[in-house]
Amino acid sequence: IKLLLHSSKKTYSYSMDTSLVTLSEYLNHTLSPDDSIRRPAEQTLETLQTQPGYSLLLLQLLKESSVLSHTSHSAAIAFKNFVKKYWDLEEETNPLSPQDRINIKQHVVSIMLLSPELVQRQVSDAISIIGKRDFPNDWTGLLEQLTEQLSCGDFRAINGALQTAHSLFKKYRYEIKNQALWEEIKFVLDNFADPFTQLFQKTIELCGTHKNDVTVIPMLYESVLLCTKIFHSLNYQELPDHFEENMQLWMDRFHQLLQLENQLVETDVDTEVGVLQLIKSQVCDNVALYAQKFDEDFKEHLPRFVEDIWTLLVSTSLKPKYDILMCNAIDFLARVAEKNIYKSLFEGEQVLFTICSQVILPNVQLRESDEEQFEDNPEEYIRRDLEGSDVDTRRHAACHLIKALCKHFEEKVIQIFNEFIQKMLSDYQENPSTDWREKDSALFLILSLASRGKTERYGITKISSLVSITDIYWSQVSSELKSKSVPYPMLEATAVTYVLHFRSLLPADILLDAIPPLSQLLLSNSRVVSSYAAACVEKIFFLIDTTP
Repeated sequence: IKLLLHSSKKTYSYSMDTSLVTLSEYLNHTLSPDDSIRRPAEQTLETLQTQPGYSLLLLQLLKESSVLSHTSHSAAIAFKNFVKKYWDLEEETNPLSPQDRINIKQHVVSIMLLSPELVQRQVSDAISIIGKRDFPNDWTGLLEQLTEQLSCGDFRAINGALQTAHSLFKKYRYEIKNQALWEEIKFVLDNFADPFTQLFQKTIELCGTHKNDVTVIPMLYESVLLCTKIFHSLNYQELPDHFEENMQLWMDRFHQLLQLENQLVETDVDTEVGVLQLIKSQVCDNVALYAQKFDEDFKEHLPRFVEDIWTLLVSTSLKPKYDILMCNAIDFLARVAEKNIYKSLFEGEQVLFTICSQVILPNVQLRESDEEQFEDNPEEYIRRDLEGSDVDTRRHAACHLIKALCKHFEEKVIQIFNEFIQKMLSDYQENPSTDWREKDSALFLILSLASRGKTERYGITKISSLVSITDIYWSQVSSELKSKSVPYPMLEATAVTYVLHFRSLLPADILLDAIPPLSQLLLSNSRVVSSYAAACVEKIFFLIDTTP
């Protein structure tokens, strides 16, 4: 195969079948569990990467219908990794020649569109890597190729085009505003927005027509999900004229999606997120974006979405598969509650009580899945709870909503939760063995209600004047740190986080009181408790070292 790749154009074309067979054998061998087979194949492919024409041979292999699915998938991954490694490489020794680059850009989109889903995703990622450098200036035809597919009627090809567009446009969510970015977004909107909106409208209609067709509906919902993601990217920087003019159309469809139910795509596993949950979650994120950034243009649509999302919040179960949806739905309410322009929506005492009791309270309660993660996957629990992560939790979302409500209604909100907190603590006192979760939730609520600002270095640095963190430490936290009775590790962990978060505001006598039991908790059998205790002791000693 090395000789074939070095050969002339004529010989290369004549011997293509032999080359493909040989290459597919090497790719298959890389999947072998036998080291003596896998490692030589991997080394051979690494050598072949440096030969001209290697990437084109991979693309040719992806076009062959007779190739086994696992071989095609392996070839797609190899192509993506090759592009990732060499496309940005400026060295003269780069095996990716200018002519190879031209050939790849001429053929890769059509290959991606005709490929099975697993292969399509890998090739789409490769296109995105190329597009990050070359689009739009050095690959002007890419957007036209993708846009043409939006009206082709083949949803396998449509979803491939949408997936690629999503990967290309996602950078608009985080790139700093500049002239080049504006010009690129304008170029995209001028050529993509109209057919994109038409596709979205048509796909929603088809979802109704084929709602009982299990062979079609998953692909249609996947298309809808990609459309909602692309909408977010195209609207993130500013409100484009196209979407302002078509706001009623989009908002009407978003309203439909929030009310959509279909048992054909519901998952049977409590932890497996279904496509409908992902769609509704993205819709919540989209309308939250509009409510926060384009409030004047969006205000007439807001009441309908508040009602829609409120209905979701009070009717969705606590199963983990709904966590992403619930977090985004709660985040929508929080973003709305923060804005002065929407303050009147939350002014009624009954409204506040209902939000606190029916939305926030259920979502700060510990669930069986939380306890399982605490015990079985402590690293992930720590990452999400203490360190923060890209994946939000229901508790974090509820905390955000509490802070948003307290911005305008602090006294009322604290008064409402005070009754709940007293009841939780009372239940714990009466029966600690069964109601320890109540105290855990109470401490979390206190922490959320008290916090008004924090930094990474010092923890919480500003608190509500209506909450006495000192009294709470002596009455509720100290005893949990020092408890010698039957331990409840999750409650211990929450007590430690109380000291950890408020460390810079707690007086010296409390910190001195906390250090001995924290030192003992370093030896806890619970990975989470010992890790939290270690972090807390370290932060306290840092405070001591930096205090004059």
